[in-house]
Amino acid sequence: MTQILKAGPSGIKKAAAALRGGGVVAFPTETVYGLGADGLNPAACARIFEIKGRPRFDPLILHECSPARAKRLFSRVPPAAVKLMKRFWPGPLTLVLPRAAQVPDIVTAGLPTVAVRVPACRSALRLIKAAGRPVAAPSANRFGRLSPTTAAHVARQLRGGPDIILDGGRTRIGVESTIITFKGNRPVLLRPGGLPLEEIEKVAGPAAKAAPGGKPAAPGCLRKHYAPDARLKLVAPGAAVKPSARAAYLAFSARPAGRWAAVKVLSRKGDLREAAAGLFGALHALEASGAKTIYAEKVPPHGLGRAIMDRLRRAAAR
Repeated sequence: MTQILKAGPSGIKKAAAALRGGGVVAFPTETVYGLGADGLNPAACARIFEIKGRPRFDPLILHECSPARAKRLFSRVPPAAVKLMKRFWPGPLTLVLPRAAQVPDIVTAGLPTVAVRVPACRSALRLIKAAGRPVAAPSANRFGRLSPTTAAHVARQLRGGPDIILDGGRTRIGVESTIITFKGNRPVLLRPGGLPLEEIEKVAGPAAKAAPGGKPAAPGCLRKHYAPDARLKLVAPGAAVKPSARAAYLAFSARPAGRWAAVKVLSRKGDLREAAAGLFGALHALEASGAKTIYAEKVPPHGLGRAIMDRLRRAAAR
């Protein structure tokens, strides 16, 4: 039976003990909630795949509590990656680099690289430090479904799966981390996320785009992902969409006219940070309305808008 505990000292102590004992714990980060296990324990990591219904070819991200400890999970770190670590860790940045020998195959899906980040969330950092080992953690949801930004989202999708859910309230950023790998010393964007690409390029130089197809080198890179139960359709802001009591509407900054099953506006100010923070919460609410279709407005594709559009495009894929 899953325990739901507050992410305070007592809850973190119990959750850390569960991780050391091979258990699985859902916990808050600044991005979304993660479903964590001891990242050096293959049997514990296998439970993550079982609980999520996740295919074994999709690698996991290892979370550490300091850059120094995170570096030990790599066998080689290019100079540009060191710059990014110094500037953005702790933070919503995941680096995919050649793995150290201690990293199990189940974490990397057999790839020669491993995805690692240091979260900027006190509860997450305290949990990882108390556990005393890297924590492997994808998002705490059913595979391919909407990401969780509250403990309630986790419980609805995974109740009975994790041993413990740590409730730390709503996550601050609201979309998953940005994932970067390197070709030589040049950064390559694998997945846009909570750290805008523009900020990364100021530090590490222009980034290349990952080549499409092939085995995923990082989580969240499959064509269809982050999807609600309802069919999601992308529309331009202000597009002529006929209102329907069987459809819901996700607006960027202005409420649409007409009668809908439900409507959510991401940011009346047109603020992309606010929109990203509320994206998955809004989609969960629209899904709960019982609508058969969700119309989602496109947002400007820069800054955090790049991550929002990535999630919406994958959710809309057929």
